[in-house]
Amino acid sequence: MLPDTPIPSGYRFRLLGVEDQRAVTDLDTWAFPVAADPEVLDALPSPLSWDRVVGVEPDDVDPSDADGHLAAVHASYPFSRFPVPGATLPTAGLTWVGVHPQHRRRGLASAMIDLHLARCRERGEPLSALFAAEYAIYGRFGYGKAADDVRVTLARGSALRDVPGADEHTVRVEHADQERHGSVVESVHRAAGQDVGGTGIDRPGWATRETPELRAARWADPAALRHGQESRRIVVVERDGAPRGYALLRRSLEWGTTGPRGTVQVAEAVALDAPAARALWGVLLDLDLMSETKPFILAPDDPLLTLLVNPRAADQRRVDNVWIRLVDVPAALAGRRYAADVDVTVAVTDTRLPGNDGVWHLRADAFGDASCQRADVPASAADLALDVRELGAAYLGGTSLAALAAGGLVTERTPGTLAATSTAFGWPVAPVCGWVF
Repeated sequence: MLPDTPIPSGYRFRLLGVEDQRAVTDLDTWAFPVAADPEVLDALPSPLSWDRVVGVEPDDVDPSDADGHLAAVHASYPFSRFPVPGATLPTAGLTWVGVHPQHRRRGLASAMIDLHLARCRERGEPLSALFAAEYAIYGRFGYGKAADDVRVTLARGSALRDVPGADEHTVRVEHADQERHGSVVESVHRAAGQDVGGTGIDRPGWATRETPELRAARWADPAALRHGQESRRIVVVERDGAPRGYALLRRSLEWGTTGPRGTVQVAEAVALDAPAARALWGVLLDLDLMSETKPFILAPDDPLLTLLVNPRAADQRRVDNVWIRLVDVPAALAGRRYAADVDVTVAVTDTRLPGNDGVWHLRADAFGDASCQRADVPASAADLALDVRELGAAYLGGTSLAALAAGGLVTERTPGTLAATSTAFGWPVAPVCGWVF
């Protein structure tokens, strides 16, 4: 059963199943056009958890019609251990949100988000996270941009600093295969988020592919979706036989008048410490016939950016990464850790979830337990005031409350509380999710 959520007249929600995969794929290609034939897409393993996929149908469509005729669809991934500062929380990874062009501008997206948030509340998920296809859409639904990543283009042979211990590693370069490499990728990826660079500090936002469906979809490699590149390859870095890093990549090659002009597209590059990172990038930046290497997603504090002898020569671009929406404000605020002691009252406005609206009293010891309870004071008496969108933006520790206040998005009513609370909400390493969901 779905929660009773308003939807525009003439439409109805329907919980979908695996038998609706063709209809969901068809709707997705209307919302996000791709060049691949439908038969290719239908043959791919679906990443979706079908108990979390909901369609919107016009009332005059027969739900038993095998072709579907969906007007819109949305889904979510069940992240039971989504990393937040110092902890993990159950989180719904909102995904596959799409509306057929014929049914746009009728309020279907808004209705779907309301249903999604209601289902999050039912499941006890205090957070929702997403990657935004368009920057301007999700702020109005209470999502805040909580992390950035860096996209960079590096010339072949870009010089890297020496790191003691890097030469103690061995490197394997192979065809990527889930049966052979799946456990290596999963274990290294998970460990890298729990202990960033050997510091003992976790990385907020570093979601893992928790479900079998997500893992199977990650390893699918149809030729029709390679865009002229080779099949997927993997670089595995080991020390004493134990994996310490990996990179998933594809190469493409063109021949110019001056010789080969190849490109290395790095989909994921993960290392457990600086020596492993140095060994990994030393290979990725010096592959034969290649002229440039393009990592897809790097954290703003990724070791590669520190290892570059001349980072000015790298073509760097900062891009919004994961967005966060607090579905249950007290559970979310009490569920993370803080970088400093904090004792503050915060007036939160939330027009979509009235249960979040009001004043909340947050108390926490530095890197210790936290509590958050409703405060019986008027909003005008709270130390700070902000919208739930800005609370989401600051939640993972990558966006400063003080910076938001400088832009007029957070109001300080008790002098001194902004600086202290902004410090407490920060985190020693930058939040990022290493893959787009």
